[in-house]
Amino acid sequence: MKKVLKIISNVITAILFINLLVMAFLVVSSKASGGEPQAFGYQLKTVLSGSMEPTFMTGSVIAVKPLNSKEKMALKEGDIITFMADEKTLITHRIIGVKESGDNVMYETKGDNNNAADMDLVLSDNVAAKYANFTIPYVGYFINIAQSKEGSAILLIAPGIFLLGYAGFSIMAALRELEVNTNKKDIEEKSA
Repeated sequence: MKKVLKIISNVITAILFINLLVMAFLVVSSKASGGEPQAFGYQLKTVLSGSMEPTFMTGSVIAVKPLNSKEKMALKEGDIITFMADEKTLITHRIIGVKESGDNVMYETKGDNNNAADMDLVLSDNVAAKYANFTIPYVGYFINIAQSKEGSAILLIAPGIFLLGYAGFSIMAALRELEVNTNKKDIEEKSA
């Protein structure tokens, strides 16, 4: 029974520690990049609407690979791209058509869950990245929280407090066990 409890204790400690590291990475990465976190050359984007369901759900995090000019011109029907709709708005939708006009390439896009195609064509220069077929459900909510000052503090402090609390609990349990063993030893010595 003690071995099982020790294994459970080690697993809980590892989960809390990994959680602390992940939250620290999300907060630091989002602050350093000035927006969405980045990892291994991919940008992590939060899905804010249901326009691409069921490909990815609202609140998910998707990985996108930034593209150079040549790659932007070589996209094809079926690719999922992240593009600038205006100066402040990024949208991730699927290409449903490719139109060429001289040196320009434009993409007709549509959200998988939308009934109609997007109203405006996307100029290849406005394409920021291509979806990298990597999605983590629900983590986007944490990234959005991490981008605020209060959220950053909560996401960094809360796992640390849980880890410290659990460490205190483990120490108290070890001290109680030590006290019980000491009392047993004293009783055995007195009766001998």
